[in-house]
Amino acid sequence: MDIMEAIGKSISPTLIEMESNIWGFEYSNPDKQYKYTKEGFRGAMKIFMSGVMDKMWDYQEKNKMPQKDREKQATEVGQSIRTLVKKYTGIDSYDLYKTKK
Repeated sequence: MDIMEAIGKSISPTLIEMESNIWGFEYSNPDKQYKYTKEGFRGAMKIFMSGVMDKMWDYQEKNKMPQKDREKQATEVGQSIRTLVKKYTGIDSYDLYKTKK
């Protein structure tokens, strides 16, 4: 097992526990907002992107996609998610990583 596979397997139980907690909260509190911090929202986005990229990798391998096309697709999915987040939250995901000077 390589290091990336080991990391994926080791954090999967934590992700599943987080998912369960979120479902439970939403079920019990359908009228409540999470109130994520900027950093919490950024973390949620990173986890989502990591999952998408992992499964995109499987899809690209299955379809024997050339490296140039893989890179193009990865850029496109990143831009699509950035656009989606901006449209529905007003947040530019690039701004989540800006540091204060």
